Parts: sequence; structure tokens; C-alpha cells
Amino acid sequence: MTRLRVAMAQINPVVGDLGGNAERIIEAIGVAENAGADVAVFPELALTGYPPEDLLLKPGFVADNISALSKVAAATERCVAVVGFVDEKLDLYNAAAVCADGEVRGVYHKQLLPNYGVFDEQRYFGSGGGATQLFGIGGVRVGVSICEDAWSPSGPIAAQAAAGAELVININASPYSMDRLIEREQMLATRAADASCCLIYLNCVGGQDELVFDGASLIFDSDGRLVASMPQFREEVAVIDVDVRPVFRKRLLDPRGHHSAPPLPVTEVTARPRLTVDSPRLPSFRAPRLGREEEVFQALVTGTRDYVRKNGFTDVVIGLSGGIDSSIVAVVATDALGPAHVHGVAMPSRYSSDGSESDAAALADNLGIDRRRIPIEGPHEAFIDLLAPSLGGVSQGLTEENLQSRIRGVILMALSNKLGWLVLTTGNKSEAAVGYSTLYGDTAGGFAVIKDVPKTMVYRLCEWRNSLGPNPVIPSAVLTKPPSAELRPDQRDDQSLPPYEVLDPVLLAYVESDLTASELVEAGFDEELVRRVVGLVDLAEYKRRQTPPGVRVTPKAFGRDRRMPITNRYR
Repeated sequence: MTRLRVAMAQINPVVGDLGGNAERIIEAIGVAENAGADVAVFPELALTGYPPEDLLLKPGFVADNISALSKVAAATERCVAVVGFVDEKLDLYNAAAVCADGEVRGVYHKQLLPNYGVFDEQRYFGSGGGATQLFGIGGVRVGVSICEDAWSPSGPIAAQAAAGAELVININASPYSMDRLIEREQMLATRAADASCCLIYLNCVGGQDELVFDGASLIFDSDGRLVASMPQFREEVAVIDVDVRPVFRKRLLDPRGHHSAPPLPVTEVTARPRLTVDSPRLPSFRAPRLGREEEVFQALVTGTRDYVRKNGFTDVVIGLSGGIDSSIVAVVATDALGPAHVHGVAMPSRYSSDGSESDAAALADNLGIDRRRIPIEGPHEAFIDLLAPSLGGVSQGLTEENLQSRIRGVILMALSNKLGWLVLTTGNKSEAAVGYSTLYGDTAGGFAVIKDVPKTMVYRLCEWRNSLGPNPVIPSAVLTKPPSAELRPDQRDDQSLPPYEVLDPVLLAYVESDLTASELVEAGFDEELVRRVVGLVDLAEYKRRQTPPGVRVTPKAFGRDRRMPITNRYR
């Protein structure tokens, strides 16, 4: 048995910040070296950030990324560093560099390139060939693979193990969505057990536009048992001692038989481990798994914080209506940025209830954020008078309702322009799906925090967040009163839409499971309900194309995941 000391560098790169990312990596290599680690593992495309998208079409960017790798390699000593970067040969490759003693000792090219959901790697990268080499690290034969390479049962991990690998390092930029961690853990445990080798899964952490990376890096032994797990949504360098047992005995006893292949050449990087079996052992680490509501909430906090800070903003502004959506957005923003950097604006109209105003005020006080009050009655009346001659005496209705929303959008954008605050919009996924929003009104802003959160989940997030302290942060009335846009007397959402507990299951089946209307009816949904909801979803595609980016938390979000044509007659 050989014991390797492994440094898991779960870092938060910034796309395009080649110099800054290199410094993050070099700093973590120093931590690993000081801890006596044999190998330090970094995320997929750690040098460029993930995904670099069309930055890869710039030859200068690719060249600068390779120069940054040279600086990282030069900073290495005995501790081996496995670092994600973009390699350039006859094609571009999503690659991992194995660095030690001041130089790059070998490179692996990703073989399986995802081209589904949020991924479009085949647009940019060529596929690496079959397994070509292993690396000798501390007396252990080590295979290197990248993200998608782990998802195929017959892919690179199986090939490397069959050709002699005793441990496989898999570096990742795997985006978060609900229940993804459970799926990953089950798949990786199976992959390690099938390959009869230890498996290190290292993921990045942080927000990048719509995507959030949750970290949650994992280590499995050759029986597929979880050895260590890192926390979700937290940047950290953790060091652990990993026992690597000779794999031949397990493979000899495997009822599935031998899975052998001609041995791969081994590039010796470091001859022997720093530890012996008698060396004092570092304690293992097992981060607790978050519950679903906490997991989603932390994803929203991470995505909001990184979008704001990575894009150079310090403060945000939110329209506080006293409703549940603006309340959860304000709470997320405060947890992400701190109360000093969050500004709430109440913009009451003639239809705003006293309860909504008092609920917004109570929320702001509970959070300790700045709150301003800018009534919109005057501008609203002025717009009605201004437009009256051109509207031909048509009775008031939806146009006048939407004017209120657009006036509020203008006010928030004016504060943004003058004070440099980023406007956070407050629409949820259920509303976005059916177009229950006003273009250039409540959709106007820079970042849509809950655009991928169904309305029923918004309620659960509020209840979870209120459970954390002795007193609820969000006033209880916000959770119990009927949801309303308050754009006309006694308005309620269920006058325009099915109740959200009825609507959300239909949206889940139609949007995320891609069932057709007839298939929804066959699945047991009411036909009239289906026709109504499907019609609203299809009609609202043009609206969704014009909304700001927001945090992706479901397996299929509008935008990167679901790209439907606006002009479309399929029903």
C-alpha cells in the first residue's frame, strides 16, 4: 500500500483573468508544497476560467494562456500540479498539464467533449486521442482525465485503469443544478469500483454568468467508497492522505473478470511518496450534504455575489414591493454582498396596499439595508394624460397597468446610471415561463437572481431562510397573503394564471421534460389547463430573449439550456 498526500484546490477562477488565475494557482501550489503534498489538483480550464467561449477564437488569448501555464509550471517544486488549460497543436484542446520541478512534464487532452445542455465544447475543441500515457507520482501509476471523460462507463477512466492506472485524477468544471451532486456521486462511485482504482474528482467553485459551480469535490477508493468530500459553494484548499492499494488483488477477485490492456508508458514525475504507512495521518474530511432548499439558496448567493463582483460592481438596487419575490431577492443579495451594499426602493402606486408597504419596510429593517420611497402616482397620471389623445379614448386596462411597471423600471435604471448600482430584477421562472411580466418594466435590469426558480420553490426558500434564526427575516404576512402584482384594484395572480401549485408541475413537464401538449394530457394533466399553459409558454419566448441573465439552478433553464425559435408554429 502507498500513501499519497493530495491537495484538493477547489478554487474560483475568473474567465479571462489569466494573470489572476495563475496567481491563485501558484498560491495554492505553495500551500500544497508547505503541507508536504505529493500532488495538487486544480479544476478544468483553471487558467482560462470556464467556459471561455469565443475568447478561444482569439489566437492571442490562447497564446497568453500558454504563457500563463509556463509561469505556473515554473513555480512548481516537488509537489506535482495538475492544472487545466487550453493546449494548441493542430487544433485546440481542453487539456490538463502535469507540472513539477519547474516544468510541464506531460499533457492530457480531453477525449469526450459535451455538446448538450449548457455545453458546446465541440464548437471549440478537438477530441484527444485514446489514453497515451500514465504518470508516476510517488510510486503510484496515475491517470489523468477531464470532466465528461468520467461519465462514460467505457471511457478514458476504464481504459487507463485497464492499462495500469492505480489512481485516476478527474478535473472538472461541472455546473450546479438541483440533485446534480447525488447523480455525480453515484456515477463516480460506480466508475471507481468498475475500474478498481482510486478516483479523485476535483471541481471548481463560483459563479460565471448564468452558471454556478458548486465544488463538492470527492475522493473514492478502489471499492467505490467515498473517502473524502469537500463543501459546496466554498473556495478551499484541502489536504488529505489517500491510501492507494495494489489493484491487482481486487481485479483478480473481481467476478467480472480481468479488464486488462497493454500497459501504457509511465512518465515518472516523482519517484517515491513523501509519506510512509507509519507517517502521522491527516484527518479525512466529509462535508455535510446540504438540503435542497439550502443548496438552491447557496447557489443563488454564490451566483449573485460573483456576477456582481466579477463584473466590477459593489452595490445593487432592488424594487421592494412587499411581495415574496422581491423579498427573497433582497435576502439573497444581502447574504451575498452585505447589507451596506444593498438598496431597496419602494415605489407605491394608488393600488399598493398598506400591508405591502409595511412589509417592505419591515424586511428592509430586518436586513439592515438602505430603503428609499419614491411614489409613482404622479408619473403614472402624467403618462396617462400624455397618451390619452393617441389612444383614441379606449378604456383603461392592461396598457395602464404595464405603465406602472415600466415607470418603476425607469426609476431603478436611473438610480443605476447615476449611482453605479446594478439593478436586480425579481421575476421567477414560473412567471418567465408564461410571460407574466412587463417588458422594459419588471424585466429591466442587469441580473435576474431567481429567473430559474419556480414560484413554489420561492416559497420554500423563504420558509427555509426564516428558519435559520430566532426571528423571521421575511415578514410572515409576505408568505401568507395571495401573490399580486398590485397593478389594479384587488388584483391577484390567480386571476390571470392557474394557482402556482397547479401551474408549476405542468411547466416542469413541458419545459424541463420536453413533453408535447398531447403527451401532457396523456400523462394525466387537464386538457384545458395544458392548452392554456402551453400557449402562454410558447407565446412568451420573445420576452424571455430580452431578459437579463440569472442563476441557473434547474437542469433546464431558459437560455443556455432551452433554445426555442421565437418564430415557431409547432403546437
